[in-house]
Amino acid sequence: MKFERKHLLLYAVTDRARLGGRTLAHETEAAIRGGVTMVQLREKSMGEEDFLAEANELVKLCHSLGTPVIINDSVRVAIASGADGVHVGQSDGDPAEIRKLAGEDFIIGVTARTVGEAVAAERAGADYIGVGAVFPTSTKTDTRRLTKTELSAITGAVRIPAVAIGGITENNIDELSGTGIAGVAVVSAIFAADDAEAAARRLLTKAEAVLK
Repeated sequence: MKFERKHLLLYAVTDRARLGGRTLAHETEAAIRGGVTMVQLREKSMGEEDFLAEANELVKLCHSLGTPVIINDSVRVAIASGADGVHVGQSDGDPAEIRKLAGEDFIIGVTARTVGEAVAAERAGADYIGVGAVFPTSTKTDTRRLTKTELSAITGAVRIPAVAIGGITENNIDELSGTGIAGVAVVSAIFAADDAEAAARRLLTKAEAVLK
């Protein structure tokens, strides 16, 4: 699936620990029906074989609904499952090498917390950057919160789009107005919600208003 800036508008990052007994497939489908524009499958503690099986299921689901799906960290799982791309941290892979391995149409996202990291990611061939944490978050407790000024400096330093992540909810998304981001990446605001579809719908409305 060809990557477009609009895919970052409401970017859902999965978190199995917050499902409350519900299946990941069910909640992901609900989120997409609510307006999620891209999905990232994130599993930090799952073995590769199980991760691939889960990726296969999620890729099939997301593609049936016309939504691109990205795999966190594992290029191998992303390619084997037919996912649209991969998102890597600063130490998880070189975008230029990933491009050689996966091809021109493969979507590559890179985490960037400084202007230098963002510029380097763009030069290496990343399609987008993920920037955060923009608010306090329980998902990554070791990440320093970026100020609005820092976020704006990062987005202004590159031509590729940036998606903000970290503690974003429908109650604080307004604070990101004017920062130059293309979208918001959310975890708990969707996957810990009682109604993922309704939560996604509210977040999409907010994102469209803030990022217009």
